[in-house]
This record gives sequence, C-alpha cells and structure tokens, in this order.
Amino acid sequence: MKEGFRQAMAWLHTWAGLVFGWLLFAIFLTGTLAYFKDETSHWMQPEIPARPLNAEASLTLAQTYLQQHAAGASRWLIDLPDARDPGLGVRWQPVPARPGERGQFISKTLDAQTGAEVQARESMGGEFFYRFHFQLQMPYPWGRWLSTIAAMVMFVALITGIITHKKIFKDFFTFRPRKGQRSWLDGHNAVGVLVLPFHLMITYSSLVIFMSMVMPASILASYGNNVRAFYDEVFPAANVPEPAGQPATLAPLAPLLRSASEQWSGGHVGRISVNNPGDANASVVMSRAGSDRVVNDAGSAVTFNGVSGQIIGTPSQQPMAMAVAGSFYGLHMGHFAGPVLRWLYFICGLAGTAMIGTGLVIWLGKRQLKHAKSGVMPFELRLVQVLNIASMAGLMTAVAVFFWANRLLPVNLAGRADWEVNAFFIAWGLSVVHAMLRPARKAWVEQLSLGAALFFAVPALNGLTSSYHLGVTVPAGDWVLAGFDLTCLGSGLFLAWAARKMQRAGHTVNVKKTARETTRPISLEQGAN
Repeated sequence: MKEGFRQAMAWLHTWAGLVFGWLLFAIFLTGTLAYFKDETSHWMQPEIPARPLNAEASLTLAQTYLQQHAAGASRWLIDLPDARDPGLGVRWQPVPARPGERGQFISKTLDAQTGAEVQARESMGGEFFYRFHFQLQMPYPWGRWLSTIAAMVMFVALITGIITHKKIFKDFFTFRPRKGQRSWLDGHNAVGVLVLPFHLMITYSSLVIFMSMVMPASILASYGNNVRAFYDEVFPAANVPEPAGQPATLAPLAPLLRSASEQWSGGHVGRISVNNPGDANASVVMSRAGSDRVVNDAGSAVTFNGVSGQIIGTPSQQPMAMAVAGSFYGLHMGHFAGPVLRWLYFICGLAGTAMIGTGLVIWLGKRQLKHAKSGVMPFELRLVQVLNIASMAGLMTAVAVFFWANRLLPVNLAGRADWEVNAFFIAWGLSVVHAMLRPARKAWVEQLSLGAALFFAVPALNGLTSSYHLGVTVPAGDWVLAGFDLTCLGSGLFLAWAARKMQRAGHTVNVKKTARETTRPISLEQGAN
C-alpha cells in the first residue's frame, strides 16, 4: 500500500511538473530577476544620477518643486531616494473638474541633489519582470489567477517530490557526472534539497498573498456582495479631511522626518503624501520604508497637521492575523534584505528555476529512450522538446534582447517602454519558431550561444551608448551599475558553457552511434567468413 501511495505521488509529481513546468520556469526566472528590479531600473534609466543620500535635503527640494509647479493640486506624493533607487520621485493629482472624479497623477523625476527635472528615457525597467512574474502580461485578474494556480501546482509538486524520494537527503550528496539521465536526476535532487526551505516559503507565501482572491468563501459569508467593506476594514484608508477653502502655508516637511522616525524607533520614511497642500485642512502622511523590517504593515504611517506640523495620528497596533500575513508578504518580496541577503535570495531563486528546468529535461529524456532505436519522435514528445527549448534557452535570450532594446531604441520614441516589452516577446516568439524548424540539439546550442553572445556584449553596448561603463563605475565604486554589467558577463559565460556542454554531448552521441553502425556490418561479415 505504501509503495502504491508513493507511486501515485510520483505520477502526480511528474505530470504536475510537466503541465505547468514551462510557465513555472518563466515565473521563477522573472521573479528571481525582480529581486534586483530597482537596480535593473537604474541601469535602464542611466540619465538618473546617483547622489549621496540626504533625506531632509531631498524632501526640501521636492517640496520647493511642488509648490512651484503643483500648488493647486489636491494631493502630492513624494518618493525619497535610497541606495537602490537614486531618483527623487514626485507626483501630484490635480483638483478634479467635477465632484467625485479622481484626476490622473502627473509624475516627474528630480535630481536628488539639485531638484532639477531629469528627462529619463521611458522604460519599465525591472518593474516589467516583477509585474510579469505574477500577472504574466495578461489583463486583470486572469494573469494573477493563472500564476496563483501555477503556485498551487508548484506547492503540490514540492510535497509530492518529498514523498516520492525516499532517500532524498542521501541523494543530495550524490552526483554522478557524465551519466546522462542519472546526472540530470542527481542535479534535480541536489538543487531541490539544497534550497528546499526557500522553495516551500516562496511558494506558500505567494498563495498567502492572493488568499483573499483564491479563497473568498469566508469573506463572502461575512460581507456578502459588499467585498469592498472587507478591504476597507482590513486596510483602512487614511482619514483625509475635506479642504477648508482657506489658504494656509504648508509647514516645512523636512523637520517632520525626525518626528516620524522617533515613532518607529529609528525607522526611515519611504513615501510622503500631502493632502490639500496650501489649504488650512492640509495633512501630511509619512509612510515607513519597506526596507526597515520583514513584516509588511500598511498601518504604520504617521500623520501630521500640514499647517502646524503637529502629530495627529500614530501607528496603530497590528492585529496578529495581519502580522502573520504581513510576515509572509515581507519574506516573499524581500524588501528588507540587504545586499548579501538579496544575493542569497537571487541564488536560491536561480536554484528553483534550475530545479524546474532539470525536471522538464528528465521527463523528456526518459521517454526519448523508448524511441531511440526507431529514430521516430512522436508528435507529443516533439512538442515538449520545442517547448523546453523555447521556455528555457529562448526565454533567457529574450531577457537579453530586452536589455538590448533599452539601449538601441531611440530615446524619444513614442511608446518606448511598450516597444521594449514588445522586443522581449518578439524574441521569445521567434525562439519557438526556431526550435520547430531546427533539430533539437542544434536548436539548443544555437539559442544558448545567441543568448551568451547577447549577454556577454551588454557591457560593451552599455559603454557605447552611455557614459556609465565598467571603466567608470568600477573605479567610482558604483556597484549597482557595475554589478549589473558584471552579472550580464557572468550570465553570458554560463550560457556559453551550457552551449559548449550541449554541443560536446551531441558530438559524443554521434560518435557512439557511428561506432555501433560501423561495428555491426563487420561482425556480420566475420560471421559469414
């Protein structure tokens, strides 16, 4: 009975991994890249200069700019720069023409040292990878539903994988190189066990984040059709007073930073919201930076009277249920992580991506052996073969094309950010066509080689199209921009190594096949003599 149960779990593990494997590979890879989304955005918008951090000076510059350009707005939003995102972001919402309407925000990026407007190129930057990994570039809410279902399947695959492998921890210390399928299985087990706690955490936390969407039964039972009331109760909006219609001078915002920090026992302000600026009923809401702590707490803001500067609202005690949910959210997003821990997140994410990829290769390899003698590949196996190539080698090449598009597209091109994304999907689509038209091993080698060349050339392309190349960033100690270029070099070397290994493996297979075909007629001839 136990063996039958384990076999059932193995069947579920195999087919769950196959059906959603290609989608999970894309979700894991883009999610892993999203851990450095701020650094990626900085590289893709090199016009925004990195300056020494001075929160009070930056806030004063932002307030001066908004008073000059958006004095009559109904709301201001200010995003302070940090070590990862150097831009001083300001947004304002004009007063709506009609009561009840909500005006569109106008956004600008300022130099954090001078307060001058920065004309940065239009780009989604690292935000594209972050959005894609849970929305899949699909309309709301279908992308979120699909990615959440994939996360459920991933969680099932992890549990069934643990049950299936009786000697999973023993196999972790076993790796047999150059053994074909055995080597792939050893690698699959190793990366699976090495970061198993991370896999379980990242998968389960993704389900917690969208729990209200995928399991709404309790919400519907308590609130009926008024689901909005649930969200208003869980995430209460700040009490925004109506404008008094009496002009008043807004208090200087910079001195309020210290008062807010004291409320958080030394925490840092990430965003400032000013309601009704220039009105007697102005209020200032200072929200804590997400990098300060693991637990995400939307209710930790400090509210000030915008005219007198006195505190009128302090952080409330977070309910235990919200603290638990906020902990899972914080662990999943990794905003609290410093450089070393963020790199650990990145490496663990790559290990998860590799685990999915090796699983897809193992599934196909086992079934290809049955048709090795006939040399005829069934349609369904050929389809899996094509999808494996395009979903792995093709996707990595598309990521490199995305970076190339950022540097090659004209800076003033209309809809420039959309064209960067279009270049990504066009390259990914062409990889599918290429995999269909070429023999499998050649398609692997060619796509991996192309991806290696594109990644390896990114630093050179950056040097030709901007002034922030490795010869400048490394001596200056700008490890955000230098790290991006060096990571691209490392990615290119890895893909080149993978292409070389694939090519050599194909050469070995051809030599063995030729030897068998040559030996067989000779043996027959000797038997006849």
